[in-house]
Amino acid sequence: MDAAGYTTLNRQSGLMREMQAVANNIANMSTTGFRREGVVFSEYVSRMDGDPSLSMAYASGRNIDLSQAAITQTGGTFDFAIQGEGFFLIETPGGQRLTRAGSFTPSAEGELVNPDGYRLLDAGGAPIFVPPDAGMVGMSADGTISAGGQPLAQVGLWQASDPHSLEHQGGTLFAANAVEPVEGGQILQGYVEDSNVNPVSEISRMIEVQRAYELGQTFLDREDARVRGVIETLGR
Repeated sequence: MDAAGYTTLNRQSGLMREMQAVANNIANMSTTGFRREGVVFSEYVSRMDGDPSLSMAYASGRNIDLSQAAITQTGGTFDFAIQGEGFFLIETPGGQRLTRAGSFTPSAEGELVNPDGYRLLDAGGAPIFVPPDAGMVGMSADGTISAGGQPLAQVGLWQASDPHSLEHQGGTLFAANAVEPVEGGQILQGYVEDSNVNPVSEISRMIEVQRAYELGQTFLDREDARVRGVIETLGR
């Protein structure tokens, strides 16, 4: 296969990855706290001695859209939404993870956990405990949880120390090399944050990627027919 064929195949591979990312975004447009992702393309140019340069497009990474999503009122005592910057910090079997999904419930031991059973951590990185007999539980804008006028814990807001290390781990969880507290965010009780996926924009992008992929496939089919024609002609 010549250079044009290799270049097109590489581009097709990247477009397939982008299509998968778009499809995942659409599938999670109703997932609480989900963050839209996109594929980042880069160009690699190689020049060989005496030969023209060759430009190759690579889908080298993913871009996470951290823009604020809409807030929906649920009235749940342990439903929390972040307005502004920051993430909740969750303790998982694989280590600490960041998330914007703020739907929690007390476990049998009284610890706040997410739907997967992972514990929510406070501003100091420790699990949050709410006694079963605490009564009416309230939260202030800074994340302080209180019951009966007595503070119980403060939900922490965190961010990746290096924003470039933020990595999507599946669902609504993100991993980072290190995390640090973040200021400026506000936590709302009785609300959850929606997905920040715009379905109209994603469907439009899906159509664009599909058309680009079909164009590349048409080129490959024509190139294959050309090579077959040359081989048949020379073989006569």
